Amino acid sequence: MPRLPILRPILHALLGPLALVAMLFALPARAEVARVATDIAPVHSLVSAVMGELGTPSLILAPGASPHDHSMRPSEAGALADADLVFWVGPALTPWLEGALDRLAGKATVVTLSQVDGVVRWPARQGIELLPVESSLDAHLWLDPDNGAAWIEAIRAALSAADPQNGDIYDANAAKAQDSLIETDLNIRAMLSAHALTPYLAVHDSWQYFERHFDLAPRPAILDSEADRPGPAYLLALQDLVKARDISCVLAEPPVNQSLIRTVFGSREVSVKVADPLGASLAPGPDLYGKLLSDIGRAISSCGTERPPGVSPATRATGASLRSAQKGMWPRRSAQAHPQSG
Repeated sequence: MPRLPILRPILHALLGPLALVAMLFALPARAEVARVATDIAPVHSLVSAVMGELGTPSLILAPGASPHDHSMRPSEAGALADADLVFWVGPALTPWLEGALDRLAGKATVVTLSQVDGVVRWPARQGIELLPVESSLDAHLWLDPDNGAAWIEAIRAALSAADPQNGDIYDANAAKAQDSLIETDLNIRAMLSAHALTPYLAVHDSWQYFERHFDLAPRPAILDSEADRPGPAYLLALQDLVKARDISCVLAEPPVNQSLIRTVFGSREVSVKVADPLGASLAPGPDLYGKLLSDIGRAISSCGTERPPGVSPATRATGASLRSAQKGMWPRRSAQAHPQSG
């Protein structure tokens, strides 16, 4: 009969790896985080905030590229083809992406953010009077923080549906993102109320959603929301408007078209304030969206003069009421992601 002391090392050598394999199979499977692609940096920022440390979404449109007309690189096409989830504003902003989604992202769930529950949509505007073009959507929806809040909820719902094991993490990240957005909103309102705004002109009519959300007077623009170049008659009307209202400030997007500004203002002195609705100069990531909104508020405020220091009790009450009202305005809305057909 073999002696056990002699066999014990042999048995340990044989059974040790088998026991390790058995233990590995006994462990619960690790949650599979969805592979996510996004269209523009503000959307990428909101998705990054909700995903947190679980993953990093791909950004299709590189900073500085035009969303209206873009030729996809192979790496961008690959990100779409690999994606389980795609978040995009919609065809009004990136019409070239619609066909690419059909061709490349057939297996992905595509969330069109301009169509989710709770989103505020405004038609494009045209002319000195900023008349609505009912057949055309103003696609700059992310510049209304209320829409940002609705998108955070839609993103949370879609990520949780694709990766339910991490649903609690997405819930917590989304709640944190909502709180941060409320804080950003309050800070911008305080910034704007601290300045007496003077009349200004926009180079591109990108700011309707921001103006409406923060109760700012609409400002005529040299270029409409589609960035179409104005005709001679419209330029003459703008020149008359600048003289009549003594406008001396311009809100411009990078790169600044000094020639176009000078065409309208001639030899008049003009202060150019730069704001970027896409945040091309900001580092992509979860903080970009709040910084982008704050930069716009700062640029608009700088077109005015600072009010005397001191905050009245009425102003403080307004701030407190706003925080309470916004938490009521931004509930955890239900949003459903729809698979891309085709």
